[in-house]
Amino acid sequence: MCNQCETNPVYEFTNQRKLCKSCFVRYFQKKIFYVIRKFKMAHSGDMIGYKNNKGFRDVVLEDVLKMFAEKANANLIKSSKANKIAISSTLDSETDEITHELMKENSKMKFAPVEKNIIKPLYLFLDEEVLLYAKIRKLKFKEIKNKKDKISLFIDELEEKHPEIKRAIVNGILKMENLR
Repeated sequence: MCNQCETNPVYEFTNQRKLCKSCFVRYFQKKIFYVIRKFKMAHSGDMIGYKNNKGFRDVVLEDVLKMFAEKANANLIKSSKANKIAISSTLDSETDEITHELMKENSKMKFAPVEKNIIKPLYLFLDEEVLLYAKIRKLKFKEIKNKKDKISLFIDELEEKHPEIKRAIVNGILKMENLR
C-alpha cells in the first residue's frame, strides 16, 4: 500500500517506501522544484529554451518546464533567444557520461547540473522514474532504443545488484564540484 494514502502503489523506493500514482506525481513535481531551486537553474522572468525530440525524457522535460514556467513566471521558447537551455539529462544518462569520461585519459569534463546557461532539471531522476511519470501523466512519446556498450551495461548490472550506485556516482561528482 502507498505509504501516504493507502492505495495500490506504482513505485517503490530502495528504502521500501511505496507511492501510488497521484502521490508519485506529487513527489516528482516537488522534486523538480527542489532541483531547480537547489542548483539555481532558473528564476522568474527567465527565457527557457528546450528541444523536444518526442522521447520520454523530452516530453517529461517539456511537461515539467511548463509547470515551472506557470508557477515561476518564466517563459518557455523554442528559439535562440533563450537565456537558459534545458536539456533532458537524467541520472542514468549522467552516470553513463561520467563513467565513460572517467575511462579517458586526462579527462577535464564537468558534470554539473548547471553549466553556464545549460540546465538539467531531470538531473536527479532515474530513467525509470521519468518513464513512469510520462506513463502516469499519459504523455505521448516515441520509444527510442539506445544502444549500450559494455561500460553502460556494466553500470546497469551494478545498479540492479546495488541500487543507488548511480545516485552515488552523481553525488560523488557533486561533492567534487562542491555543489552538494
